[in-house]
Amino acid sequence: MAIQQKLSLMIPGPTPVPEKVLQALGKHPIGHRTKEFQDLVERTTKNLKWLHQTKNDVLTITGSGTAAMEAAIINTLSKGDKVICGDNGKFGQRWVKVAKEFGLNVIKVDAKWGSPLNPESFKQILNDDFNKEIKAVILTHSETSTGVINDLQTISSHIIAHKKALSIIDCVTSIGACDVPVDEWGLDIVASGSQKGYMMPPGLSFVSMSQKAWQATEKSNLPKFYLDLKSYKKSILNNSNPYTPAVNLVFALDESLKMMKEEGLENIFKRHSRHKLAVSDAAITLNLKLFADKNHLSPSITAIELEDIDAEVFRKKIKEDYDILIAGGQDHLKGKIFRIGHLGYVNDRDIISVIAAISNTLLDMGKISCNQAGEALKIAMKDLKTI
Repeated sequence: MAIQQKLSLMIPGPTPVPEKVLQALGKHPIGHRTKEFQDLVERTTKNLKWLHQTKNDVLTITGSGTAAMEAAIINTLSKGDKVICGDNGKFGQRWVKVAKEFGLNVIKVDAKWGSPLNPESFKQILNDDFNKEIKAVILTHSETSTGVINDLQTISSHIIAHKKALSIIDCVTSIGACDVPVDEWGLDIVASGSQKGYMMPPGLSFVSMSQKAWQATEKSNLPKFYLDLKSYKKSILNNSNPYTPAVNLVFALDESLKMMKEEGLENIFKRHSRHKLAVSDAAITLNLKLFADKNHLSPSITAIELEDIDAEVFRKKIKEDYDILIAGGQDHLKGKIFRIGHLGYVNDRDIISVIAAISNTLLDMGKISCNQAGEALKIAMKDLKTI
């Protein structure tokens, strides 16, 4: 029988999970109405606020990041409300579909996949809304499908200037990977998921709610029950949960947040910036084309376009030869791009390993020279020491 190999996850989620977090998952469950669990919720809630850089409520839901985003929409909006949706990738496209599903009147701001959303487009639409009919702006910060990060700070400033519209932001692959100062940027609702920068398995999602967002819940008439955030707000006052939570995932959350606090926010952000730089510079050295705009690369994921190689064949070969899993393209990009996830529990060694695997695979295919392969590693190692 062959020895089971060690699969290295270099995808945008699920991401690698630290041993301490895995051990926390293995604890015997406790009652979710006990003092012991209440203490756990109190501690994790406090640390979630630290991570989000906010004094606002941060609620924990048993569900995926999509559940958090749906909760944000159905708790603050009503059927027929006019909203702006940013669409420059798979997940921006999803929020357009969700908004329409709930009967919202969607104004779409789009950009070509691989390009960032233009903040001026949001500004123009909001400035022209003289009757203040626009109730929310919904967008993805780090677009996982393309490796683009949108200029959330600038877009948020335009939303704030409107005074009435809420910001509803998908930060699923940006919280825990790059600087998202919720209060400083005036963000109303921020959604994220456990299997990304939190260094945990899938199963929990998080929603940060401003006072303005809570005020909007009083007027919302969209149907909700399990995702009724008022129930979660009421429960969090007693360090509890309205329904049976994923107890062992909360154990894991406690451990992952402790690890993040030990590293510190600034160091977390620097680490992700180093990894983004190393991967993108190495790709260029290998004559590969970055799919995303060079000035708007996400610190969480790098998408690379292959012009004369089937990306699915390429990533399959890397998995078979090196036990490294990289992500493929979605929808019309399948077979055309591959995506390297470098968020969460990823270190410099992981970055060097995936670059070496890509280089060697290109070398085997006769696409590059030995000198190029060596130069890519040299440049990556230099980048990893710069920030």
